[in-house]
Amino acid sequence: MKQIRIPSFLHDVFGEKQPIGSIIAILLFGGLLTLALGLIYPELTNNLPIWRSSLALLLIFDILSGCIANFTPSTSNFYAARKTNRIVFIAIHVHILVVALLLGTDIWYALAVWGYTIMGAFLVNGLIAKQSQRFVAGLLLSIGLGGIPLLPGIEPFMLVTYLLFMLKVLFSFAVDHYGSAINGTGGDRA
Repeated sequence: MKQIRIPSFLHDVFGEKQPIGSIIAILLFGGLLTLALGLIYPELTNNLPIWRSSLALLLIFDILSGCIANFTPSTSNFYAARKTNRIVFIAIHVHILVVALLLGTDIWYALAVWGYTIMGAFLVNGLIAKQSQRFVAGLLLSIGLGGIPLLPGIEPFMLVTYLLFMLKVLFSFAVDHYGSAINGTGGDRA
């Protein structure tokens, strides 16, 4: 599939080169699932000012799209070659807290999911170049995927967002999926 060079200001999202089909899949997944959440759960944005609704939906779109983008070789390899960028990227992922505040949902649930996800991501990131990295990431993800739905009274739209936030940061992003950190080939593979 034809790859396109990504502008430098989007390297943190897509890496340096990305197949057009991957970009389309990333944007469609994020866009269609965000749209579906908004249509199926209109209470998500009921009685909110348009700026709050729009910003919350934009952040949800970012979370959902990032799940897929971080699985691509281009994005994974981009961060494998830039350890500091990966640490900063994990640290600045406060999206879920902002979404909860904007939508007026349970901030304690958001704090719990965020804290677990970020601590887990830092642990998994510390295991780069170790064979146990994917196993530990999968274990932590499985614990979260099993535990979050057990929270009483959780809104369905936040459940979806929490689960995919955890997938995005803890597994999709924190794991070096293609072994570039191990092989020292952090650049994109053709």
